[in-house]
Parts: sequence; structure tokens; C-alpha cells
Amino acid sequence: MAVDYFLHDKIWFEKFKYDDAERRFYEQMNGPMGGPSHQQSANTTSSGAAGDQNELLSRISHLEVENQNLRSVVSDLQMAIFKLESRLNALEKSSTSHQPSSVPPTQKVEPFSIPSKKVELPAKKAEPAAAEEDEDDDIDLFGSDDEEEDQEAAKVREERLRQYAEKKAKKPGLIAKSSILLDVKPWDDETDMAKMEECVRSIHMDGLVWGASKLVPVGYGIKKLQIQCVVEDEEVGTDILEEEITKFEDYVQSVDIAAFNKI
Repeated sequence: MAVDYFLHDKIWFEKFKYDDAERRFYEQMNGPMGGPSHQQSANTTSSGAAGDQNELLSRISHLEVENQNLRSVVSDLQMAIFKLESRLNALEKSSTSHQPSSVPPTQKVEPFSIPSKKVELPAKKAEPAAAEEDEDDDIDLFGSDDEEEDQEAAKVREERLRQYAEKKAKKPGLIAKSSILLDVKPWDDETDMAKMEECVRSIHMDGLVWGASKLVPVGYGIKKLQIQCVVEDEEVGTDILEEEITKFEDYVQSVDIAAFNKI
């Protein structure tokens, strides 16, 4: 009966008919499914696959270049490390060659026994040396010569000190000087100014040097004599200089100091 049932049932054996009917129904609703859209999607998928393949190839080539660069850097670093190791080995060898040889442990005990022997030898010779010094003090053959030499050295030193003191005393020290500008006024316009200047310049003192002079009008035809001089402060004073000039009463009425400067 089951066989008879499947003979009359046409659903599974005619499935393609139902599929075709379903496809035609959806084509009528949405348009044909195998049209240009399928071709466009196929083209896009093919172009996308090609682009991915090209990008993959470019990345692989870039990685190969980076790998080559890294290999060159690693080789340079290995060479530099090798050179540094060789230099360190050379320095270690040179330092070990310059280091002093270590003292064997058996020789370290000897310095403790040597000082006792060295101390004993001077002690044995101390007494003969003291005896020899006593004998030399008793004889004293050259004592007088030493005393004479000391006296001569003292005389020479004193002579040199005396010469130095004399030389220092003769050396001239700093002399203080001053520049003075004097105004010498006459009695009136009839005073002989040339004679008055001659009288002023006739004054001579130690430390006095006369300089330039000129006639300066005062008023009403009267002129005064303005004369400059340089004096040593210790030798010539302004009061003495004014007294000497005013002694010429026939020509000089008064003397004033117009300027006074230290040199």
C-alpha cells in the first residue's frame, strides 16, 4: 500500500516544477534574477578580489624590503659588537701585563723579622760614635776659624745694610708741587707794567719756577698782570710769595691768588 501511495503522490517527483513556478512568480514580482545586476555583482566581486590580491602583493614586497634593511642593520650591529669585544680583550691583556707581580705568600713574613735586626745594628755602634764626638770636642782644632768666619759674615752683613740704608735715603721721594695763578694789580694806568713784571720775575727761591704771563684789562685803562708759577709745597708758601711781591711798593698795589691747583 505504501508503494501505491507513492505512485499516486506527485509532489516530490515533480519538485522542479514547483521551483520553476516559484522562480517565475518572483520574477514577475521583482524582475528577472539573472539580469545585469548579477553580472555587475560578479564584476565587482572579481575586481575586489583582484584589488585585494594587488594589495597583498604590495605588502609582501614592502615586508621583503624591510626584512632586508633589518638584516643589514643587524649585521652592522654584530660587526660593531665584535670590534668592541676585540678592543676590550686587548685592554684587558694590556692591563694585566702592566700590573705588578703579586708577592708570594712566603715573603710576607720576612718584613716582621727584618726591623729587629736593623734596630740592633745602630745600638751597637752608638757608644763608639759618642766616644768619637767627645774626643772631637776635646781637640777642637777648627773652633777659632769658625768664630772668625762668623765675625766676618756679621761685618759683611752690617756693611750691606748700611749701604742699603744710605741708598734708600738718597733716593728722591715724591715731591708735592702746586700751580698758582697770581693777579698782580698796579696803582693806576700810568704804572710801568713791563717794569712791574720784571720786578716780580726777579724773585728767586728754591722750588719756585715762573711761567707765562699776560696783561688783563680791569677798567678805565688799567691793566693787571696775570702771571703763573709752579712751587714746591715744602719750599715755597703762598704767604711768603705774596710778601715778596708786595715789597715792590712803587709798582704793586695788591696780589691775589686767581687759581691754585695741586700737581
